[in-house]
Amino acid sequence: MKVPRGRPIRPTSERVREAWMNVLAPELEGATVLDLFAGTGALGLEALSRGARHATLVERGGRILRCLRDNVTALEAQEMVTIVAADVFAYLDGLAPGAFDIALADPPYGQGLAERLLKAYRRSRFAGILSVEHGLDDAPGAPAGAVERRYGDTVVTFITAGDLEEE
Repeated sequence: MKVPRGRPIRPTSERVREAWMNVLAPELEGATVLDLFAGTGALGLEALSRGARHATLVERGGRILRCLRDNVTALEAQEMVTIVAADVFAYLDGLAPGAFDIALADPPYGQGLAERLLKAYRRSRFAGILSVEHGLDDAPGAPAGAVERRYGDTVVTFITAGDLEEE
């Protein structure tokens, strides 16, 4: 997987990505996946390798976007991937409830973006499952039914649309 030089990028570690996909494994076969803050595309591309039908990768940045396109091309996944060059929250504003089966998000830490994603999910429920990676001190304030998995200082929170109905 190609990663741009000189940019402060924090790709999901292989260990966390593997564990994350193992949790989602029963839901991935034939799923439509949304990868928010896609970066290199590692999460969405991993979901495809595990049976997802299609991945939409949303990334805003210029150099990282070129890297993302190169990674999709290198894996010959162009027919199963849609790359959206946009701000994540602007993109989410246009989504209908249930637009995707699974949403994966690895936003930059320490900027309140995990919490902001959960607020957007509460408004639209754009996927059946939202899973967000965040730091220990950057928890999104998930509902009671959410599941959190901790990997060192990294946490992945899994929230279903049904969890929100119970609030």
